[in-house]
Amino acid sequence: MAATEAAAVVEVRGLASRFGEQVVHEGLDLTVRRGEVFGIVGGSGTGKSVLLRTILGLRRPQAGQVLLDGRDITRLRGAELRAAKRGYGVAFQGGALFSALTVADNVALPIREAHRLPEDVVAGLAALKIRLVGLPAEAGAKFPAELSGGMVKRAALARALALDPPLLFLDEPTSGLDPIAASAFDELVLYLQRSLSLTVVMVTHDLDTIYRTCNRVGVIVDRRLVTDTLERIAGNPHPWIQAYFHGPRGRAAGRS
Repeated sequence: MAATEAAAVVEVRGLASRFGEQVVHEGLDLTVRRGEVFGIVGGSGTGKSVLLRTILGLRRPQAGQVLLDGRDITRLRGAELRAAKRGYGVAFQGGALFSALTVADNVALPIREAHRLPEDVVAGLAALKIRLVGLPAEAGAKFPAELSGGMVKRAALARALALDPPLLFLDEPTSGLDPIAASAFDELVLYLQRSLSLTVVMVTHDLDTIYRTCNRVGVIVDRRLVTDTLERIAGNPHPWIQAYFHGPRGRAAGRS
């Protein structure tokens, strides 16, 4: 089924985000459809992280709705909100792993919190997720500080997938990685998206990642989101979009 025919998994309607007198988003709309890889880009200060945190239910907007599978997450509280959050996984930019826990315990933590399972079953599930993201088995016994940057990102991805969510959010997934490691991570995301039937939403500034992985792209300009296929969005006449996609880096990424 084509992405345009699939059901909406994430819908943002009329989002307004303000911090005092500063208006970050005003009437922002977004639709992400099941099975696609959707990229969100924008200049510094346009509110990419604010948008992501709002979709994740980590902050309340001043106006608008955020629907995950049809449920308005901005109206949920307590147990309902916690249940809704189990429907997605998220890997933050720096990994956000607990430094005092091993990789295995980081991955096992959401499993322990969500399910009452014997400890050997929890450990087995955590080990499975660690292998799924391409980490060696021995990485499970290491602490985050003992890992390379690329391994930290994979460990964070393993934790994001711990509860088998159908929806995955990635925050700057390839930042800080060298080109070879970044390309390998892109391929991993595509492999997991296909094999696990995931819907992926990523905030990224990496043009190579956008061209390799995304079906559609949303660009935050003028406090709203301009959304289209990569080919069409690159042809949008907005000055920032033109500078982003057709500057030296944009031309290089488009040729790769």
